[in-house]
Amino acid sequence: MSRLARYPAGLPSLFLVEMWERFSFYGMRAILVLYLVDAVETGGMGLQTSEAVAIYGIYSAAVYILALPGGWVADRFWGARKAIIAGGAVIILGHILLAISGSTAWIFLAGLCCIAVGTGLLKPNISTMVGELYPKDDVGGRDAGFSFFYMGINLGAILGGFVAGYLGEVWGWHWGFGAAAVAMALGLVNFLYAGSRSLQGKGERPPPKVVDPATRRRDHLVSLGIVGAVVAILVLLIGTGRIDVTSAEGVAQATGVLIVTVAIGFFLNIYIAGDLSAAEKKRMIVLAVLFVGAAVFWSRFEQAGSSLSIFAAELTDRRLLSFEVPASWFQNLNPAFIILLTPLFAWFWTRAQDRGWEISVFVKFGLALVLVGLGFWILVPAAKIAMTGAKVSALFLIGTFFIHTCAELLLSPVGLSTFSRLAPERFVSQMMGFWFVAASLGNLLAGLLAAGMDTETPSALPGLFNQLFFGSAIAGLVLIGLSWPLTRWALSGKEELAEDERARP
Repeated sequence: MSRLARYPAGLPSLFLVEMWERFSFYGMRAILVLYLVDAVETGGMGLQTSEAVAIYGIYSAAVYILALPGGWVADRFWGARKAIIAGGAVIILGHILLAISGSTAWIFLAGLCCIAVGTGLLKPNISTMVGELYPKDDVGGRDAGFSFFYMGINLGAILGGFVAGYLGEVWGWHWGFGAAAVAMALGLVNFLYAGSRSLQGKGERPPPKVVDPATRRRDHLVSLGIVGAVVAILVLLIGTGRIDVTSAEGVAQATGVLIVTVAIGFFLNIYIAGDLSAAEKKRMIVLAVLFVGAAVFWSRFEQAGSSLSIFAAELTDRRLLSFEVPASWFQNLNPAFIILLTPLFAWFWTRAQDRGWEISVFVKFGLALVLVGLGFWILVPAAKIAMTGAKVSALFLIGTFFIHTCAELLLSPVGLSTFSRLAPERFVSQMMGFWFVAASLGNLLAGLLAAGMDTETPSALPGLFNQLFFGSAIAGLVLIGLSWPLTRWALSGKEELAEDERARP
């Protein structure tokens, strides 16, 4: 396959849709925690840091866990195209509610709920449509295509961080939220235009698989059992006082239990009652292992919106000549590095496949976990400087974001590519949703890890950053060690998957 064919005609259209959607999401994310902790007198909510980061974790988790029902709706009813259109419209409504909420908390919360629901419909299904553009045996081309698509995500993120972050911090928080609504509207218009041209025929509902009554009955029984188990576990934990749902941190803990049980239940439902072949079940085990690795990764990486955001705002010297850099702008470092490094990574994936180099997805994920840990390790001496009361050089955070970006490019676009390639054909959108549940769990854990961060007396920071380093690095080394046996057992020792292999009994 030529290098040009690895960037098919529909890819730039999906790139632009995702760019504007991520503008809206990351623009709002850049100012959310800062808005929540800002004093009421200056337009904020006046919350404690622990409450604000817990709310951030709950919201971020909801955005990604709702990708599961979003994928289910597409697979069963609408198809990916209609789900994306509906999701975009609901996101626009959510940002409008944030912009007009003023001091009315319920309108603000309704806006967050709309954004979460809309993103759940859009995120897994636009990734599914990217996967539809490639044959299943083109591993390198697919990885390169998703890397290009991922650059759209981060171009939108950097634009959103600059525009919404600046408007929010300088003009007023709700100006930033309003800018995000305009961006999502541009993305939706672009998608509607492309639907009749470069994306025509893509994203339709997959043909339903005919199943016998016994299989359908087993599916229903497994689903009911999973729902019952989720409810019973939550009732038990709340009833015994192990989880206190009267605080944001308690709700975050309850949400974490919910995410874990839903993820396990969803996986078992497809694995047991999905009428899968033996080969498909082995590939499902691969995806489950990658899910765990991704959750650990995102729990570290998503400190960018919580602990690293507060670190930038309160402990970092942000002076640049006579200008003080807004704290929210530090989050633009990651998407800026993504844009710079993506062409290099995309070139490497296609080059590696052309030369016959076999680089297991487990190795890629393992290296990503090690690198994201190293990003926190270099912050340990910075935290010790902060303990003396001095402001920390911005170079520490710049270095951390650069290392984290390299780690992200090894994991996130590769994970999207792998899930779209290895998922059973009739469950592709749902399995893309399952991938985003890993991000949901990681985002929630990131908020809980940051909830104990005390920036006024930062003596606990070296311990926190060391904890983040060792937990991630150990998980990465384990994943690298499992690479050869898992690839041999589940994928017959190779990454490629033939076009007809999914249906093989």
